[in-house]
Amino acid sequence: MANDATDKTGSSKEAYDDRPFHFDNLPPEVRAPLAPYAGAEPPTPAWFRWAVAQEPERGFVTSHGTQIETLTWGEPGKPGLLLAHGNSAHADWWSPLGPYLAKDFRVTSMSLAGMGNSEWRETYRFHDFADDAEAVSRATGLYDGGRKPIYIGHSFGGGQVFFAAARYPEHMHAAVLVDTGFGGPPPEVMEAQAKRRELLANIPSADRPSRVYPTIEAALERFRLMPPQPTENHYVLDFIARRSLKRAPLPDGSGEGWTWKFDPQMWEKLDRTDGLIGGNMPELAVPVVHIYGEKSRIVERRGAGEPSFLDSQVMNIEIPDSHHHVMIDQPLALVAALRTLLATWPH
Repeated sequence: MANDATDKTGSSKEAYDDRPFHFDNLPPEVRAPLAPYAGAEPPTPAWFRWAVAQEPERGFVTSHGTQIETLTWGEPGKPGLLLAHGNSAHADWWSPLGPYLAKDFRVTSMSLAGMGNSEWRETYRFHDFADDAEAVSRATGLYDGGRKPIYIGHSFGGGQVFFAAARYPEHMHAAVLVDTGFGGPPPEVMEAQAKRRELLANIPSADRPSRVYPTIEAALERFRLMPPQPTENHYVLDFIARRSLKRAPLPDGSGEGWTWKFDPQMWEKLDRTDGLIGGNMPELAVPVVHIYGEKSRIVERRGAGEPSFLDSQVMNIEIPDSHHHVMIDQPLALVAALRTLLATWPH
Protein backbone atom coordinates (compact mmCIF):
# COMPACT_ATOMS: atom_id res chain seq x y z
CA MET A 1 0.00 0.00 0.00
CA ALA A 2 2.88 2.36 0.68
CA ASN A 3 6.17 2.32 -1.14
CA ASP A 4 9.69 3.02 0.07
CA ALA A 5 12.30 4.42 -2.28
CA THR A 6 15.25 2.33 -1.09
CA ASP A 7 15.98 -1.37 -0.81
CA LYS A 8 18.66 -3.45 0.94
CA THR A 9 21.12 -2.65 -1.85
CA GLY A 10 20.70 1.09 -1.28
CA SER A 11 19.27 1.61 -4.74
CA SER A 12 16.54 4.21 -5.17
CA LYS A 13 15.44 3.07 -8.63
CA GLU A 14 12.09 1.30 -8.78
CA ALA A 15 12.53 -0.35 -5.38
CA TYR A 16 9.21 -1.90 -4.47
CA ASP A 17 8.28 -1.71 -0.80
CA ASP A 18 5.01 -1.53 1.05
CA ARG A 19 5.79 -0.56 4.61
CA PRO A 20 3.33 1.59 6.58
CA PHE A 21 3.79 5.32 6.76
CA HIS A 22 1.94 7.76 8.98
CA PHE A 23 0.92 11.39 8.72
CA ASP A 24 0.36 13.76 11.59
CA ASN A 25 -2.84 15.79 11.89
CA LEU A 26 -5.08 13.43 9.98
CA PRO A 27 -8.79 14.28 10.18
CA PRO A 28 -10.71 12.03 12.59
CA GLU A 29 -12.60 10.25 9.82
CA VAL A 30 -9.26 9.11 8.37
CA ARG A 31 -7.27 8.69 11.59
CA ALA A 32 -9.90 6.66 13.45
CA PRO A 33 -12.84 5.86 11.15
CA LEU A 34 -14.35 3.19 13.45
CA ALA A 35 -14.10 5.19 16.69
CA PRO A 36 -17.68 6.60 16.50
CA TYR A 37 -19.09 3.07 16.67
CA ALA A 38 -17.46 2.34 20.07
CA GLY A 39 -16.98 -1.33 19.20
CA ALA A 40 -20.41 -1.85 17.63
CA GLU A 41 -20.73 -3.10 14.07
CA PRO A 42 -21.78 -0.46 11.51
CA PRO A 43 -24.99 -0.98 9.51
CA THR A 44 -24.41 -3.29 6.55
CA PRO A 45 -26.20 -3.61 3.18
CA ALA A 46 -27.85 -6.85 2.10
CA TRP A 47 -25.30 -7.67 -0.59
CA PHE A 48 -22.47 -7.56 1.96
CA ARG A 49 -24.35 -9.67 4.51
CA TRP A 50 -24.97 -12.30 1.83
CA ALA A 51 -21.35 -12.34 0.70
CA VAL A 52 -19.74 -12.75 4.12
CA ALA A 53 -22.33 -15.41 5.04
CA GLN A 54 -20.89 -17.61 2.25
CA GLU A 55 -18.33 -19.24 4.50
CA PRO A 56 -15.28 -20.39 2.53
CA GLU A 57 -13.37 -23.61 2.91
CA ARG A 58 -10.73 -22.54 5.44
CA GLY A 59 -7.43 -24.35 5.68
CA PHE A 60 -3.66 -24.17 5.54
CA VAL A 61 -1.10 -25.21 2.93
CA THR A 62 2.53 -25.85 3.87
CA SER A 63 5.17 -24.09 1.76
CA HIS A 64 8.84 -23.76 2.71
CA GLY A 65 7.92 -25.18 6.11
CA THR A 66 5.40 -22.37 6.71
CA GLN A 67 1.66 -22.76 7.18
CA ILE A 68 -0.12 -20.48 4.67
CA GLU A 69 -3.76 -19.63 5.41
CA THR A 70 -6.27 -20.24 2.60
CA LEU A 71 -9.94 -19.36 2.02
CA THR A 72 -11.61 -21.07 -0.95
CA TRP A 73 -15.00 -20.60 -2.63
CA GLY A 74 -16.54 -22.20 -5.70
CA GLU A 75 -16.95 -25.64 -7.19
CA PRO A 76 -13.94 -27.85 -7.94
CA GLY A 77 -13.32 -28.10 -11.66
CA LYS A 78 -14.05 -24.45 -12.44
CA PRO A 79 -11.16 -22.26 -13.71
CA GLY A 80 -8.96 -21.05 -10.86
CA LEU A 81 -8.44 -17.58 -9.41
CA LEU A 82 -5.78 -16.85 -6.77
CA LEU A 83 -6.22 -13.66 -4.72
CA ALA A 84 -3.40 -11.87 -2.88
CA HIS A 85 -3.94 -8.97 -0.43
CA GLY A 86 -1.88 -5.88 0.38
CA ASN A 87 0.39 -4.65 3.14
CA SER A 88 -0.28 -5.98 6.67
CA ALA A 89 -3.66 -7.32 5.52
CA HIS A 90 -5.03 -10.88 5.28
CA ALA A 91 -7.07 -13.26 3.16
CA ASP A 92 -10.43 -12.03 4.51
CA TRP A 93 -9.96 -8.70 2.74
CA TRP A 94 -11.28 -10.60 -0.29
CA SER A 95 -14.19 -12.29 1.55
CA PRO A 96 -16.85 -9.76 0.39
CA LEU A 97 -15.80 -10.35 -3.23
CA GLY A 98 -14.86 -14.04 -3.30
CA PRO A 99 -18.41 -15.45 -3.39
CA TYR A 100 -19.34 -13.27 -6.37
CA LEU A 101 -16.25 -14.35 -8.30
CA ALA A 102 -16.95 -17.97 -7.33
CA LYS A 103 -20.06 -18.04 -9.52
CA ASP A 104 -17.71 -18.72 -12.46
CA PHE A 105 -14.43 -19.71 -10.82
CA ARG A 106 -12.79 -21.79 -8.13
CA VAL A 107 -11.40 -18.94 -5.98
CA THR A 108 -8.72 -19.03 -3.29
CA SER A 109 -7.62 -16.07 -1.18
CA MET A 110 -4.33 -16.60 0.64
CA SER A 111 -2.81 -14.78 3.61
CA LEU A 112 0.78 -13.96 2.71
CA ALA A 113 3.44 -15.36 5.02
CA GLY A 114 3.73 -13.16 8.10
CA MET A 115 0.18 -11.84 7.76
CA GLY A 116 -3.29 -13.00 8.73
CA ASN A 117 -3.22 -16.47 10.24
CA SER A 118 -0.22 -17.55 8.15
CA GLU A 119 2.96 -18.32 10.05
CA TRP A 120 5.86 -15.89 10.29
CA ARG A 121 9.31 -16.34 8.71
CA GLU A 122 12.82 -15.28 9.52
CA THR A 123 13.11 -13.77 6.03
CA TYR A 124 10.45 -12.85 3.48
CA ARG A 125 11.34 -13.19 -0.21
CA PHE A 126 9.50 -12.60 -3.46
CA HIS A 127 10.70 -15.98 -4.74
CA ASP A 128 9.12 -17.66 -1.72
CA PHE A 129 5.79 -15.95 -2.40
CA ALA A 130 5.86 -17.37 -5.92
CA ASP A 131 6.42 -20.84 -4.45
CA ASP A 132 3.70 -20.26 -1.83
CA ALA A 133 1.22 -19.19 -4.50
CA GLU A 134 1.96 -22.24 -6.65
CA ALA A 135 1.62 -24.59 -3.65
CA VAL A 136 -1.68 -22.96 -2.63
CA SER A 137 -3.04 -23.10 -6.18
CA ARG A 138 -2.36 -26.81 -6.51
CA ALA A 139 -3.52 -27.74 -3.02
CA THR A 140 -6.85 -25.88 -3.29
CA GLY A 141 -7.80 -27.16 -6.73
CA LEU A 142 -7.14 -24.10 -8.87
CA TYR A 143 -5.61 -26.30 -11.59
CA ASP A 144 -8.51 -28.75 -11.65
CA GLY A 145 -10.41 -26.83 -14.33
CA GLY A 146 -7.81 -27.84 -16.91
CA ARG A 147 -5.80 -24.63 -17.11
CA LYS A 148 -3.42 -22.63 -14.94
CA PRO A 149 -4.98 -20.13 -12.51
CA ILE A 150 -5.24 -16.38 -12.96
CA TYR A 151 -3.51 -14.41 -10.18
CA ILE A 152 -5.08 -11.21 -8.82
CA GLY A 153 -3.12 -9.06 -6.34
CA HIS A 154 -3.85 -5.76 -4.60
CA SER A 155 -1.09 -3.26 -3.73
CA PHE A 156 1.85 -5.17 -2.19
CA GLY A 157 0.13 -8.39 -3.25
CA GLY A 158 0.05 -6.98 -6.77
CA GLY A 159 3.81 -6.48 -6.58
CA GLN A 160 4.21 -10.13 -5.60
CA VAL A 161 1.91 -11.21 -8.44
CA PHE A 162 3.83 -9.08 -10.92
CA PHE A 163 7.13 -10.63 -9.80
CA ALA A 164 5.68 -14.12 -10.18
CA ALA A 165 4.28 -13.26 -13.62
CA ALA A 166 7.66 -11.98 -14.79
CA ARG A 167 9.79 -14.76 -13.29
CA TYR A 168 7.43 -17.75 -13.31
CA PRO A 169 4.94 -17.28 -16.16
CA GLU A 170 4.49 -21.05 -16.29
CA HIS A 171 2.57 -20.79 -12.98
CA MET A 172 -0.33 -18.71 -14.28
CA HIS A 173 -2.70 -18.13 -17.16
CA ALA A 174 -2.78 -14.33 -16.66
CA ALA A 175 -2.34 -11.71 -13.94
CA VAL A 176 -4.41 -8.78 -12.67
CA LEU A 177 -2.82 -6.04 -10.57
CA VAL A 178 -5.16 -3.92 -8.44
CA ASP A 179 -3.81 -0.44 -7.68
CA THR A 180 -0.18 -1.51 -7.58
CA GLY A 181 2.67 1.02 -7.57
CA PHE A 182 6.37 0.48 -8.15
CA GLY A 183 8.03 3.79 -7.28
CA GLY A 184 8.78 5.43 -3.96
CA PRO A 185 6.24 7.18 -1.76
CA PRO A 186 5.20 10.77 -2.50
CA PRO A 187 7.84 13.39 -1.55
CA GLU A 188 5.80 14.71 1.35
CA VAL A 189 5.68 11.20 2.81
CA MET A 190 9.46 10.88 2.61
CA GLU A 191 9.82 14.26 4.31
CA ALA A 192 7.30 13.33 7.00
CA GLN A 193 9.12 10.07 7.69
CA ALA A 194 12.45 11.86 8.07
CA LYS A 195 11.14 14.66 10.30
CA ARG A 196 8.75 12.69 12.48
CA ARG A 197 10.40 9.28 12.82
CA GLU A 198 10.92 9.75 16.55
CA LEU A 199 7.20 10.43 16.98
CA LEU A 200 6.00 7.24 15.27
CA ALA A 201 6.00 5.17 18.42
CA ASN A 202 2.94 3.18 17.36
CA ILE A 203 4.57 1.72 14.24
CA PRO A 204 6.00 -1.76 14.93
CA SER A 205 9.71 -2.24 14.32
CA ALA A 206 12.34 -4.90 14.89
CA ASP A 207 12.81 -3.91 18.53
CA ARG A 208 9.27 -2.70 19.27
CA PRO A 209 6.46 -5.28 19.12
CA SER A 210 2.92 -4.49 18.12
CA ARG A 211 0.86 -2.73 20.78
CA VAL A 212 -1.54 -4.85 22.81
CA TYR A 213 -4.91 -3.18 23.41
CA PRO A 214 -6.93 -4.00 26.54
CA THR A 215 -10.23 -4.41 24.66
CA ILE A 216 -11.34 -5.08 21.12
CA GLU A 217 -13.14 -1.74 21.21
CA ALA A 218 -9.83 0.04 21.89
CA ALA A 219 -8.14 -1.86 19.07
CA LEU A 220 -10.89 -1.09 16.56
CA GLU A 221 -10.62 2.61 17.41
CA ARG A 222 -6.96 2.49 16.30
CA PHE A 223 -7.63 0.80 12.97
CA ARG A 224 -6.87 2.93 9.92
CA LEU A 225 -5.95 2.39 6.31
CA MET A 226 -2.39 2.70 5.03
CA PRO A 227 -1.81 4.85 3.09
CA PRO A 228 -4.35 7.07 4.84
CA GLN A 229 -7.54 7.79 2.93
CA PRO A 230 -11.22 8.48 3.61
CA THR A 231 -13.84 5.84 2.97
CA GLU A 232 -17.59 5.71 3.44
CA ASN A 233 -17.95 1.92 3.66
CA HIS A 234 -17.30 1.50 7.36
CA TYR A 235 -18.96 -1.91 7.38
CA VAL A 236 -16.11 -3.24 5.20
CA LEU A 237 -13.53 -1.60 7.46
CA ASP A 238 -15.08 -3.12 10.55
CA PHE A 239 -15.19 -6.59 8.96
CA ILE A 240 -11.52 -6.60 8.00
CA ALA A 241 -10.41 -4.87 11.21
CA ARG A 242 -11.95 -7.54 13.44
CA ARG A 243 -10.22 -10.24 11.40
CA SER A 244 -6.91 -8.38 11.66
CA LEU A 245 -6.76 -8.97 15.42
CA LYS A 246 -5.70 -11.83 17.68
CA ARG A 247 -5.53 -12.36 21.44
CA ALA A 248 -2.22 -11.58 23.18
CA PRO A 249 -0.98 -11.21 26.79
CA LEU A 250 -1.19 -7.69 28.20
CA PRO A 251 2.23 -6.19 28.98
CA ASP A 252 1.43 -5.86 32.69
CA GLY A 253 0.52 -9.54 32.97
CA SER A 254 -3.05 -8.79 34.05
CA GLY A 255 -4.68 -10.90 31.35
CA GLU A 256 -5.19 -10.92 27.60
CA GLY A 257 -5.83 -8.12 25.15
CA TRP A 258 -5.82 -7.72 21.39
CA THR A 259 -3.01 -7.08 18.92
CA TRP A 260 -2.55 -7.08 15.14
CA LYS A 261 -1.83 -10.41 13.44
CA PHE A 262 0.93 -9.31 11.09
CA ASP A 263 4.61 -9.84 11.87
CA PRO A 264 5.83 -6.50 13.32
CA GLN A 265 9.31 -7.20 11.90
CA MET A 266 8.02 -7.86 8.39
CA TRP A 267 9.70 -4.88 6.78
CA GLU A 268 13.06 -5.46 8.46
CA LYS A 269 12.93 -9.11 7.34
CA LEU A 270 11.87 -8.38 3.74
CA ASP A 271 14.62 -9.21 1.25
CA ARG A 272 14.10 -6.70 -1.56
CA THR A 273 17.19 -7.66 -3.56
CA ASP A 274 15.18 -10.08 -5.71
CA GLY A 275 11.95 -8.08 -5.68
CA LEU A 276 12.09 -6.42 -9.08
CA ILE A 277 13.40 -7.45 -12.44
CA GLY A 278 15.99 -4.68 -12.61
CA GLY A 279 15.00 -1.07 -13.23
CA ASN A 280 13.24 -1.67 -16.53
CA MET A 281 9.94 -3.29 -17.40
CA PRO A 282 10.59 -6.94 -18.29
CA GLU A 283 9.14 -8.64 -21.34
CA LEU A 284 6.04 -10.41 -20.07
CA ALA A 285 5.08 -13.89 -21.22
CA VAL A 286 1.57 -13.76 -19.72
CA PRO A 287 -1.18 -11.14 -20.20
CA VAL A 288 -1.31 -8.54 -17.40
CA VAL A 289 -4.01 -5.97 -16.61
CA HIS A 290 -3.83 -3.15 -14.05
CA ILE A 291 -7.06 -2.00 -12.35
CA TYR A 292 -6.71 1.20 -10.34
CA GLY A 293 -8.78 3.72 -8.42
CA GLU A 294 -9.58 7.07 -10.01
CA LYS A 295 -8.49 8.90 -6.83
CA SER A 296 -5.50 6.70 -6.07
CA ARG A 297 -2.16 8.34 -5.31
CA ILE A 298 -0.76 6.29 -8.19
CA VAL A 299 -2.97 8.19 -10.62
CA GLU A 300 -2.30 11.50 -8.89
CA ARG A 301 1.45 11.01 -9.21
CA ARG A 302 1.19 10.01 -12.85
CA GLY A 303 -0.86 13.14 -13.48
CA ALA A 304 2.00 15.13 -11.98
CA GLY A 305 4.34 13.67 -14.58
CA GLU A 306 5.83 10.70 -12.73
CA PRO A 307 6.52 7.93 -15.26
CA SER A 308 4.83 4.57 -14.80
CA PHE A 309 6.88 1.40 -14.44
CA LEU A 310 4.12 -0.48 -16.25
CA ASP A 311 4.40 0.00 -20.02
CA SER A 312 2.13 -0.66 -23.00
CA GLN A 313 2.23 -4.42 -22.34
CA VAL A 314 -0.20 -3.80 -19.47
CA MET A 315 -3.81 -2.72 -20.13
CA ASN A 316 -5.24 -0.23 -17.62
CA ILE A 317 -8.81 -0.10 -16.25
CA GLU A 318 -9.99 2.75 -14.00
CA ILE A 319 -12.56 2.32 -11.21
CA PRO A 320 -14.41 5.65 -10.70
CA ASP A 321 -14.68 7.31 -7.30
CA SER A 322 -12.14 5.02 -5.64
CA HIS A 323 -8.95 5.60 -3.71
CA HIS A 324 -6.17 3.03 -3.33
CA HIS A 325 -8.23 0.44 -1.44
CA VAL A 326 -10.56 -0.36 -4.30
CA MET A 327 -12.16 -3.41 -2.68
CA ILE A 328 -13.24 -1.17 0.22
CA ASP A 329 -14.21 1.98 -1.70
CA GLN A 330 -15.97 0.34 -4.66
CA PRO A 331 -16.30 -3.40 -3.98
CA LEU A 332 -19.22 -4.04 -6.35
CA ALA A 333 -17.62 -2.00 -9.13
CA LEU A 334 -14.44 -4.03 -8.69
CA VAL A 335 -16.42 -7.29 -8.82
CA ALA A 336 -18.20 -6.14 -11.98
CA ALA A 337 -14.93 -5.07 -13.60
CA LEU A 338 -13.25 -8.37 -12.75
CA ARG A 339 -16.17 -10.53 -13.90
CA THR A 340 -16.49 -8.63 -17.17
CA LEU A 341 -12.74 -8.69 -17.76
CA LEU A 342 -12.40 -12.39 -17.00
CA ALA A 343 -15.35 -13.26 -19.24
CA THR A 344 -13.63 -11.74 -22.27
CA TRP A 345 -9.89 -11.80 -21.44
CA PRO A 346 -7.34 -13.19 -21.95
CA HIS A 347 -8.11 -14.39 -25.45
